[in-house]
Amino acid sequence: MNPFTSPIRRPLTHPALFAGLLLPLVAGAESSPADLVRPQIDTHKSRWFFFSSACRPFGMVNLSPDTRVGGDWMNGYIYGETNIQCFSHIHGWQLYGLPVMPQTGDIFSVQGLAAAASPFSHEDEIVRPGYHKVFLQRYGITAELTSTTRVGFHRYTFPAGQEHFIAFDTGATLMDKMDASAVRQISPTEIAGHSTMAATRRRPKPFTVYFVAQFSQSGQFGAWRGNQLLPGPSRDVSGHNVGAYVSFPATNEETVLVKVAISYTSEANARNNLEAELPGWDFDAVARDSTREWNDWLGRIAVQGGTEACRIKFYTDLWHALLGRRIVSDADGSYADNTGAETVVRKVKLEADGTPRFPHYNFDALWGSQWSLNILWSFAYPEVMDGFCNTMVDIYRNGGLIPRGPSGGNYTWVMIGDPAAPFFAAAYAKGIRGYDAERAYEGLRKNALPGGSRDRAGYESGPNPSGGGMKYYAERGYVPEDIPGKGMHRDGAAMTLEYAYQDWCLAQLAQALGKTNDAGWLTRRSSNYTNLWDPSVRWMRPRNPDGSWLADFAPVAAKGAFTGKGFCEANSAIYTHFVPQDVPGLTGLFGGPEKYVAELNRQFERAAPHNFIAGHAAHGDAWVDYENQPSTAMAHLFNFAGRPDLTQKWVRDVHARTFSDITPLGGYNGDEDQGQMGALSALMAMGLFDVQGGAAVNPTYQITSPLFDRVTIRLNHEYFPGQKFVIATRGNSPGNVYIQSAKLNGQPLNRCWFSHADLVRGGSLAVELGPQPSRWAAETTPAN
Repeated sequence: MNPFTSPIRRPLTHPALFAGLLLPLVAGAESSPADLVRPQIDTHKSRWFFFSSACRPFGMVNLSPDTRVGGDWMNGYIYGETNIQCFSHIHGWQLYGLPVMPQTGDIFSVQGLAAAASPFSHEDEIVRPGYHKVFLQRYGITAELTSTTRVGFHRYTFPAGQEHFIAFDTGATLMDKMDASAVRQISPTEIAGHSTMAATRRRPKPFTVYFVAQFSQSGQFGAWRGNQLLPGPSRDVSGHNVGAYVSFPATNEETVLVKVAISYTSEANARNNLEAELPGWDFDAVARDSTREWNDWLGRIAVQGGTEACRIKFYTDLWHALLGRRIVSDADGSYADNTGAETVVRKVKLEADGTPRFPHYNFDALWGSQWSLNILWSFAYPEVMDGFCNTMVDIYRNGGLIPRGPSGGNYTWVMIGDPAAPFFAAAYAKGIRGYDAERAYEGLRKNALPGGSRDRAGYESGPNPSGGGMKYYAERGYVPEDIPGKGMHRDGAAMTLEYAYQDWCLAQLAQALGKTNDAGWLTRRSSNYTNLWDPSVRWMRPRNPDGSWLADFAPVAAKGAFTGKGFCEANSAIYTHFVPQDVPGLTGLFGGPEKYVAELNRQFERAAPHNFIAGHAAHGDAWVDYENQPSTAMAHLFNFAGRPDLTQKWVRDVHARTFSDITPLGGYNGDEDQGQMGALSALMAMGLFDVQGGAAVNPTYQITSPLFDRVTIRLNHEYFPGQKFVIATRGNSPGNVYIQSAKLNGQPLNRCWFSHADLVRGGSLAVELGPQPSRWAAETTPAN
C-alpha cells in the first residue's frame, strides 16, 4: 500500500495519540518548565498563528509543519490532518512565508504544496518548545526543526540510494496568497530571495519578507514557474507562482542541514541576522539553547504542587502568552515602516553600544487584553510590555496614530476602540516607563477624539473614518446603532461601553502625568455607560439614531447568532457587566450588591451546562462566554460585590471546565488569540486578577484560590525593587475551593486584594483553603 495515496487516518479519540502528552520527556527526571509545555494542546481546530514549535519567545521565525493551508482559521498545524504539506517559517498575525519541503525521487513541489505532501504519524513525532521532529513516511525522511529568534534551522536525514531535494515554494499560498517572489543561487551552498505577501482584508498593503538560506552540502540549483520546471541549468527565477529547489545526488544515508534567515527590511539584513545569531552548524547546541531560553522565560513563575495536568497546562498557557505576537525587527533594530506611500526602513531606539533597546513587534489587537496579557506581563515580563509600548509609540511617530493590531508595518484596525489606552495606563501605573510617555499620551488623547483610532470600525482603512461613531459619542455620550460608515463591528452599544472604560484608563494616565483638566473630563465621560442602562429591562440596551431604545430587544440573541445587535461578538447579558471602571455604580443600577450578585450568579448557573463557552462564531447566545474576550472578567466581579466566595467558586469551575484540557481536542475552546486566553488561564491558576486591568493609578490584584501549593514570581530587578513574591497555600486540593484566611507578609489580610506595590517589593501571600465558603473578606470590596 502506498502510504501517500492511502493514508491511514486514526480517530482523534484514540488514547495512544494523547498518551505522550501526559508524561515527562524523561521518565523519573524532574521536569523543567519547558518539559511540561505541550504545544499540541487544542491544535485540532486552531488558527494560522496558534502553533509554532521551532520558535523562540516572540520569535520572528515561527518554523513548524503545515498540514493545511489557504486561510487564517483552521490552517497551519491541525492535529487531525494526516499529511504535512511543508515546513514554513512565518506564522504571525497576517504574516506568512517561506515554505520548505524535503523530498526524494522527484521534485513534486512543482505541482504545488499538496502534490508534495507526505503522511506522518503523531506516534513518532516529538514536539517541544524550540524543537520539532517528524518522520515523512512518503519519502523516508526524518525532519528536525529548531531556530534562533530570526533564523530557522533544519536537519533532514535522507534515506540511502535516492536523489533528494529541498524545495522552496516561495510563491505558494499559505495563510493567504503571494503577489510575487524571487530566488537566486549565490553559491552551491547558498540561495537568497524574497516573497511579497498579497494584501489581505485585514492587512491592507502587500508586505515583503527577504531570506538567505545556506546548506551544509553543495547542491544543484533548479527552479520552476507556473507548475513547469525551467529547462537546463538556471541561476534565478522571479515572478508569480515560482519556486526553487536544491538537489543532492543519491548517496549513503545523508544528513543535510539548512539555515534560513529572514528579514522584513532587506536581503542584506537577513544575512546580517544569520551572521549575528547562527554562524555555526551545531544543530543540537541550538536546540539546547532554545530549551534553555524557554526555561529562562517560563521559569519567571515557578509552581509547585497541584496535579501534573495543572502544571502542564500552566506552562503551556505561559508558553502561548510568550509566543503568538512576533518580533519583526532585525538584530540591528531595523524594521519596515509601511504606514506611508512607500515602505521605509527605520530603526528602534539603540543603547549606547548600538544594540537595540527593544524589538519592534507585529501583533493582533490588544482588544480584551486588559484581563489577560496586561496583567500577566506587567508583573512577570515588564520588559515585554515596555517593548510593545515602544512599538506603538514608534508607529504613532511614523503614521500619526497609535495602532490597534499592527501588521506588515502598517495599521489593520482589527476589532474596535482603543485597547492601547488600558495597555499604556497599566504599564505606566506599574512603573514600566521606558518609552516617551508624553508622546504616548498625545497619541492616546488623539484616539479618544473624533478622527482618532476609535473612529475606525473593524478594518476600516482609508481617509475620513466614521464607522466608530466618535462624533455621536462626544456629542451624545453614546454611539447609536445603524450609523453611516464603513467597516465591521459597527456595534454602538459595545463601542459606548468600551470607550467609557478606555476614557477612565486614559483619565488615570492623565492624572499620573499631572494633566488634571484632561483627567476631569475623561473621568466624567467614563460614566457614559449609564446612557445605555434601560431600567425597564434592567440591561444595557442599544439606542437608535433618534435616541429611542432598540426594539425587539433580548439580553441573549437567538441560538447560534454570531452576536447580539449592538454588541461586538457578544450580547447584552455579557456587555452589561462591562463596567470595570465603576463596579459600585453598576451594582447600584441593579439595586445594590445583593441584587447584582443574584443576577450574575444566575448567568453562571445558566452557562455551566455549556462549560461557560459559546460555540465559535455563536457568541450571541451565551449568558457567559469564556471563549471570547468580553466575558473574561465576569467571574471576578463577585469580589466587588461582597461575595469573594462566589469568585472563588466560579473561577475554579470555569478553569476546570474551560481551560484544563491538555489534549489536542481542548484547552482553549476556540480562539486562543495570541496568548490572551493562555494568560487568562495562567492568572486563574495563580489566583491573581485585576478587573480594572491594572490601569488604576494605584493598581491592585484581587485574590482567588490558587491551584498550586506554591507559586514563586521572580521579579525583574531592572523594573522592580523586590526579588520574588511567593504565594503559598495550605490545604490545597481540588475540593478545597474557598479561602478561609490569608496573610500578607505574615500579617492577617482581611480583604480580597493587595496592591501592585506590595507584590513588586517582594514578599509573600499565604492562603488557607477549605471545602466550604467562608466570610473571609466578605465585608470589604476592592477600591474602585
